[in-house]
Amino acid sequence: MLRVYAAAHGLTSTHHAVVEVGAEEIVLRVAERWTRFTRDEMSTNEGVAVPFSMQEDGRIRIGDVEDEMDMAAERVAREMLVG
Repeated sequence: MLRVYAAAHGLTSTHHAVVEVGAEEIVLRVAERWTRFTRDEMSTNEGVAVPFSMQEDGRIRIGDVEDEMDMAAERVAREMLVG
């Protein structure tokens, strides 16, 4: 989902996104900025770190916000590419 929304928002951005998927982390890179997801944390190049988790029903919790997986991916991609 993150790749799909990063590609969609990249159409209206001067930058493109790169999504790196590994066994222990997922990293979204846009220019010099990045957001990294591990099993229990989302962190950014700006030093922000908040709890991250996937719920049993497929919902995502980032910090205090819980949302459907696709909506959470759209929000993260939009914030990285649109601002």
